[in-house]
Amino acid sequence: MTSEITLFVNPTAGRGRGARALGPATGALRAAGYSVRTVLDSDAADGLARARDAVAGGTGALIAVGGDGMVSLALQAVAGTDTPLGVVAVGTGNDFARAAGLPLRDPAAAGALAARALREDGIRSLDLGRAGDRWFGTVLASGFDSRVNDRGNRMRWPRGRFRYDAAMLAELAALRPIPYRIRLDDGPEQRIEATLVAVGNGPSYGGGMRICADARLDDGLFDITVVGGCSRTELLKVFPRVYRGTHLTHPAVTVHRVARVTLEADGVTGYADGEPLGPLPLTARVVPGAVRLLSPPGHPSGRIPAQGGGRPSAH
Repeated sequence: MTSEITLFVNPTAGRGRGARALGPATGALRAAGYSVRTVLDSDAADGLARARDAVAGGTGALIAVGGDGMVSLALQAVAGTDTPLGVVAVGTGNDFARAAGLPLRDPAAAGALAARALREDGIRSLDLGRAGDRWFGTVLASGFDSRVNDRGNRMRWPRGRFRYDAAMLAELAALRPIPYRIRLDDGPEQRIEATLVAVGNGPSYGGGMRICADARLDDGLFDITVVGGCSRTELLKVFPRVYRGTHLTHPAVTVHRVARVTLEADGVTGYADGEPLGPLPLTARVVPGAVRLLSPPGHPSGRIPAQGGGRPSAH
């Protein structure tokens, strides 16, 4: 393996934490004897092309420095290759790094962990989801949550996190059950009404919302969380439980464990790892062992430690 490592950096991640993380992460890797090349993601398409060039050129690892958006972009470059992925998680959400047991907002520790994993062959294979030509590591969202994203992305005011709070309030006012057509593995098409359907390769999205709380990164299956039709009042009661994963015991929630799912619903956009995929219908499948992650020892499952909640029903 070459000693040159590529840092794939979003300098604006986490309100500038991406830029500030570059020095400590680079220092930890160089202290371990690795040379470091930096690719800045000033433009997603150009950054991805350069990351793919680094992978094709035989870089020893591609290390994403930023948040879940940066990890998502890096996955498009390394998935299905032998090039390992490292993560210096300094974004807002960091759901992929959290599920994988990686350091959060500690770039020196993340860089040192990556160097140790490279030296000691601390690399483990994890599953990814694939929808069309897009790979994803955490959750594919559709329904109420994706409509909040749609609305928030269209809004110019307020800024920051408050934009999505305002978008959520607006979507709550317009809340109606969504007619879905859903197919699980090779089963028959089912017609259901749901508030949202989330396809979890990992447990959480949105910075720790454990919508698919029992999902694992290495079991070859998705956890599909279906939140049935809810009133506004009921949804507001259930919503806080998502952060603990205890919403899975609510009567309106069902979970299926499958390797492939097809979702159809009019006027609904799919988002994977927080990035828009496009309108439904979409088919997603698990690809076992699709990414090789620079990983801490003693964290084999890629699962957030349980914090309560019920067991899902199996499909």
